[in-house]
Amino acid sequence: MEQSYSATRAGARVALVTCAELPDLDADDQSLIPALAAIGITGVPAVWDDAAVDWQAFDLAVVRNTWDYPRRRAEFTAWAGTVPHLANAPEVIAWNTDKRYLRELAEAGIPIVPTAWIDPGDPVELQDSGEIVVKPAVSVGSVDTGRYRLPEQADLAAGHVRRLQEAGRTVMVQPYLADVDTAGETALLFVAGQFSHAIRKGPILTGPDEGVDTLYQEESITPRTPSPAEHALAERVLTALPFDRSGLLYARVDLLPTPSGDPVVIEVELTEPSLFLTTAGGAADRLARAIAGRLPAGRP
Repeated sequence: MEQSYSATRAGARVALVTCAELPDLDADDQSLIPALAAIGITGVPAVWDDAAVDWQAFDLAVVRNTWDYPRRRAEFTAWAGTVPHLANAPEVIAWNTDKRYLRELAEAGIPIVPTAWIDPGDPVELQDSGEIVVKPAVSVGSVDTGRYRLPEQADLAAGHVRRLQEAGRTVMVQPYLADVDTAGETALLFVAGQFSHAIRKGPILTGPDEGVDTLYQEESITPRTPSPAEHALAERVLTALPFDRSGLLYARVDLLPTPSGDPVVIEVELTEPSLFLTTAGGAADRLARAIAGRLPAGRP
């Protein structure tokens, strides 16, 4: 198969789309370049909002490290609509870059983390006690996200909500699921609709949002074998999406544990997820082969 891919796609150029802060991609996605080269495809990092990039010159553009879009979502989704051949597709990006998609999944019967939605201008009403998480509906990498104990930190939590509202952002308020402190979060990775590998994310939220100067908060990542319940829920999620799962180059389903032992969905990443390619043998090669399979007909 390696020789077949190389012979039929020799000379193909694929843009690996990133942001200005990571012009050469992050270290994990850099592993995709040699995997593509091994099957005759040239992977080229390209910054999404760089006006000098000629997207017509690529056979395919694959969204990877575009982690600066949350405060420019309209610009980002408009850009996606101009790229001739993009994975994942522009309509997927438009749907997935606002976490209000979780409402649709919940309506389809998918168990999600219970979420209250507060739009700009809405009154700020928080629960009386317990721990909560406050975050914007458009975000990546846990930026602008905080954890609060109530009632002790109610003023801090309400202030966080109002800051986001004043910036014109819809706010999500969720209970903090404390089992994540020991079990961690499970992310299941799918390539071309098929399960590839999974990882464990260590707990990341330790207190109120204090702002970060980076694109994302650092995470502790290790390989993980998902439980049967986690795997089954991830499969249900992909079936419930308003897109054919086979048409998705990649998908990541993020799950949290609950006291009952049943997992719930915290996010479904279809736009620019970290795929943790270096945590699983063969993951970069699987993605490279899937990219080869997405090259438009009539291309090399």
